[in-house]
Parts: sequence; structure tokens; C-alpha cells
Amino acid sequence: MTCIDALALGRSATAGRTVLIGLGGLAAVAMSVVLGAATDHVDSAVLFVWLMTTYIVSGLVAWHRRPDSRFGPLLIAVGFGAGLSNLAWSTNPVAFTVGQAFDLLVVALFLHVFLAFPTGRLPNRATRLLVGAAYAVSIGLQVTAMLLGAFGPDDLLAVVDAPDAAGIVHAVELLTLATLLLAGVAFLAVRRGAAHRRATRNLVDSFSLGLVSLAVLLVMGVFAGPGFPIVQRVTIAILGLAPVAFLIGLLDARLARTGVGDLVVDLRDADGDLQPALARALRDPSVSLLYWLPRYERWVDQEGRPAEAPAVKRVIRRDGEPIAAIVHHPSLADEPELLDAVVAATEMVLDNGRLRAELRASLAEVRGSRARVLEAGRQERRRLERDLHDGAQQRLVGLSLRLGILEERLKADAEARTAVTEAKREVAASLAELRDIAHGLYPAVLTGHGLAVALESVAGQASVPVRLDVRLPERPAEAVEVAAYYVVCESLTNIDRHAAATTVTVVIERRGDHLVVEVRDDGVGGADTANGSGLRGLADRVEALGGTLRVWSASAHGTRIRAELPCG
Repeated sequence: MTCIDALALGRSATAGRTVLIGLGGLAAVAMSVVLGAATDHVDSAVLFVWLMTTYIVSGLVAWHRRPDSRFGPLLIAVGFGAGLSNLAWSTNPVAFTVGQAFDLLVVALFLHVFLAFPTGRLPNRATRLLVGAAYAVSIGLQVTAMLLGAFGPDDLLAVVDAPDAAGIVHAVELLTLATLLLAGVAFLAVRRGAAHRRATRNLVDSFSLGLVSLAVLLVMGVFAGPGFPIVQRVTIAILGLAPVAFLIGLLDARLARTGVGDLVVDLRDADGDLQPALARALRDPSVSLLYWLPRYERWVDQEGRPAEAPAVKRVIRRDGEPIAAIVHHPSLADEPELLDAVVAATEMVLDNGRLRAELRASLAEVRGSRARVLEAGRQERRRLERDLHDGAQQRLVGLSLRLGILEERLKADAEARTAVTEAKREVAASLAELRDIAHGLYPAVLTGHGLAVALESVAGQASVPVRLDVRLPERPAEAVEVAAYYVVCESLTNIDRHAAATTVTVVIERRGDHLVVEVRDDGVGGADTANGSGLRGLADRVEALGGTLRVWSASAHGTRIRAELPCG
């Protein structure tokens, strides 16, 4: 059998099923009309014809549109269940008994179909227990009441004549069903809160209103409240509107799928940012797009940032391997056709966005690597500074002290004393050089006293007058503090060597979540981050922390260096 033959056979089977159900529905409607006319239930028959017609027709449409969903068959079952209860109007004892036995089955069917929207499957164990209880009560207690002779001589199931006991059982049945219906309303309220589309919320509202009306009708049946016929008509009218609202929802989803053509145009013009177009097409503002990067074995967002892929997503695959995923609201799982159409449109333009995300992820990896290298270097310089301070510097200080003692003991030998004095000067010079080296490796005063004190020391040793203005409410992170310190130190070194400046201004302040360092001089200008290794190194240090370094240096108008370091 060819694929075309199989498709034709499938369509033929679907058409045959639709015809059989349609004929059965017409027969049920005709039976209700005949029974209503014959037993003076014409008004009720009209309402039930409306109810049966809307559910059977809507069920056929839903089954045709979504053959894998159980919701269509459930709608049809509600329509036939309503027709089955109309047999209670019959004067034939067998038909009457069957109608009475299943008179309240339609109540459980209403609860089932509303809670099972839109897949036809009850979403959790609690709803399954609730609906199971409704079926058990609607049939079990109804049959019990019939066994006790609740419905007169035509009741073929009656074994005893105990009308009082039967009345109690029937009242318990109605009140229990009303309670179960209200519990179903609570489940629908939770579902409404989770729905992101207005059409879905409106449909759930119609379901809730129908269950509440039905619960009120059952309670009025127990207490024989006034206006029962009016409430019955209103309830059946409301319940009959629910499948109409569902058909409107199906039409809305179909219109959404026809808009996928616009999505293709939007995605083509999206310039790599596909999420807004996807949000419009899916009518889901929470939608996001993730890319799978085999190189890093992780999901990333459009900016290349690592992301956790939630359970509710549609994975797009190529050659069996994932390449991207559309993360969407859980309720969109009820519209597989729309998701399929959006996935097909997205797949055509996915490569550019994926390459951009991979590039951004690579850049983030490089930035992270630079930051790790910078931190490792900082820690190593700090260790060397400690080793020099605790080792070589201490030994030189000790040597200088011993030479001083030796100098006192050699007062009688002028030549030896002169040699010792010269040795002391050499040790002092070596100690000063070693301290300068240690300070250059890592400024201990910065760790001990903070940025302002450390820069005062640097400014005091500069060959050009420095006006220092440090406005920090609190100390920034150590890595940021060290970077700011070296920005000032390297800038002052360059000014001393090249600028021929007469004044320098250093301003450091916190602006939002950034630490801003600005150094200005009135020298000759001409500084260049591209050709100057010192400034280029500063730029690398700042950028490794996610900051920026800019230099303005017009000839004969001085130089301005501005670093912005994130510290939020």
C-alpha cells in the first residue's frame, strides 16, 4: 500500500466515523424531541436539543482538528449523555429505568470534560480522584435510590418500597455532586491563574460558571427552591455555550497558525534577536530562545550566557542533534500545531542567531580567561611581595643592624670603619631598591589602608603636583581596587616620562554600579593606547574585569584617561 493509499484510507475512515456519530446525534435529538412532545417536556426538550447539538458538533470538530486528543470524544460523550438522561421522560418502563439510572451521569461528564480541557486527559491524580468520585456517586447512589423505590412503579430496579430512605439517598447524591462540582471550580481557578492567553482564561471562566450554575441547580433540587425551572434553563444555556467558546478558541489558534507567514518575515528582519518575533507569533511574552553549543556542552541564551533549559520547551533538532530550544509557557503545549509551524519557520533562520550566540559565548569565555589570568597574576605578585618583605628585606635589615654594631666596635681602626660604613650605605640602597620592587609587585599599603591612602603615597612621590580627589563611600572589591590603583600609577608614570605637564588631577568616585577613575594633565598630549604598551596593558587589565578604558589626548591639549570598572 502506498502512502497516498494509506492517507486516502485514513480520510475515508474519519469521514465514516463522522457520519456515524452525526447520524447517532440526529437520532438522539429526534428522540428527545419526540419524548418531550409526548410527555409535556417541550421546553426542556428544546434546551436539551441545544445542549446535545453544541457538544456533539463541537466534539466532531475538535476530534477532526486534533485526532490525538481525547477532548473531542469527551465532548461527544457529554452530548450523548444528555440525550441518555432524557429517556427518563419515557413511559416505557425499560427506557424509563435506563434514563433514571443514568440521569445524573451527565453531571460527572461535565466535570470530566471541563477539567480535562484541552487535551482530554485529567492533569493530575487529584482531578482523577475527583472525577472518579463524581462517576461513582452519579451512578452508584442513583441506582441505590432506585433500589429503594425512589421513582415510582415504572422503576424496574426497585426491590423495596422505602421512599423516605430513597429520598435521603437522593439528597445526599445531589449535595455530594454539588460539592464535587465546586471542588472542580477550585481546580479551574488554579488553571486560570496559570493561563497566559486571554482566550484561554475566558474559556476557563465559562467552564467555571457552568459548574457553579449546575451546583446551584442540584442544591435547589434538594431543597425544592423556588424558580427551579428558570435556573434549569439558565444552567443548560450556559453549559451549552462552553463548547461554542471552545470552537472560538480553536478558530483563534487556527488564525495564529496562519500568521506564521508574518513570522518568517519578522525573523528575517530580526538581525539575530529572534525572541520578539517568536513572542508575537506564539502570543507568549515569556518566550525565550536557547542555543545548544556542542563545543561547551551547554545551553546558552542569545547573548551567549550559560542558561538552564527548563522542562517546558520545544527542542529543534538537526540530524538528530539538538541545535536550539524554544522555551515557552506550559499552556502552549496544548497547541502543538502552532508550535510545529513556529519551529519550522524558526529553523530556517536559526544559524545566524546560533553563530552569534556561540561567538558571544566564546568572547565571554575569553573575558573569563583574561580575568582568571589577571587574578592569578595578582595573587602571585602578592605572594612575591610577602616573600620579599618577610625574607630578603628582613635579612637586609638584620645585616644593616649587625654592620652598625661592628662599626661601633671598630672605632680604633679608621680604615675598617670606613669600609663598614660604605657597606651599610650599600645595604641601605639595596633595601630601598628591594622595597621599591616589592611595592611595584603589589602595594601592601593598598591592602592595609585602602585606595585613598595608597594613592596619597603615590601622589606624594610624583614629580608633578597632583590634586587627588577620592570619593568612595566604601571600599570596592580588591580586584577593582588594585586595577584602579594601577590605572593611576601607570598614568602618573607616563605623565612623568612624556607629558611635560605642570599639574595633574586624579578623581575617583562611585557612579551607580561602576567605579570611575579619571586622570587629567595639562601636558603635550599625544598618548595612544594602540602604540603605548603601558596604556595597552592598562586597557587589558580594565577590560579583563568587564570595564572600559578611554583616552583623549589631543596634541598640545593634555591627556585625559578615564576607566570605568564594574563594582555592583
